[in-house]
Amino acid sequence: MLHALSFAFVDSINVLLIGVLVALAIMAAPGQYRRISPLLLLGDWLGVLVLALVVLVAFDGLQSIVDAVISSPLFGILLILTAVLTAVLTWRGGDSSELVDRILTPLRSPSPLTVLVGFTLGVIQSATSVPFYAGLAVLSASDVDTLHRYLGLFLYATAALSLPLLAGLALVVVRARPHSWIGRVFARARTNRDQVTRWSGWLVTVLLLAIGVAQIVS
Repeated sequence: MLHALSFAFVDSINVLLIGVLVALAIMAAPGQYRRISPLLLLGDWLGVLVLALVVLVAFDGLQSIVDAVISSPLFGILLILTAVLTAVLTWRGGDSSELVDRILTPLRSPSPLTVLVGFTLGVIQSATSVPFYAGLAVLSASDVDTLHRYLGLFLYATAALSLPLLAGLALVVVRARPHSWIGRVFARARTNRDQVTRWSGWLVTVLLLAIGVAQIVS
């Protein structure tokens, strides 16, 4: 289970969601951020959880194939190739500010739509994340019994949202104390958003490369 969770923690480096939370903290009226951000995060968590359930059911249905891939060097090679692709995309860069602005449009006030936006973000982020699938493949191939494997999805989804959740909590402090050290950190990160995005991409690259090499060696 811990091996599977390691991929969930890599998946939690969700620059887009954290960027939305930061922008939301800047634009939200006093008292609104604390009402909107929990709904957004809840929706994202539900999106990750639902997709994780669907994927795990699919992997369990392909048990022999998943077991063969996980136990072979091919799994490590796939992770290394993903790390290389992540490095290329990070090097090329990109601006997500327009996408963030579009996402913020329905988040002006807390509503069921806020949860739906979070749910959609969670599904899309997970569906396009190789670490997300890798972690569930490891979980499917593990010797954890079926009941605890599926109950473990709640923990898996929470781990996959750990970094945005911490960022969301930190932003509460930033709004209350903008001149504190954490407020200065977020202000500097916001000013150097492209650089932060690049460093996040390089971090994911290094982690995937390390896990992939460890998988081959073991």
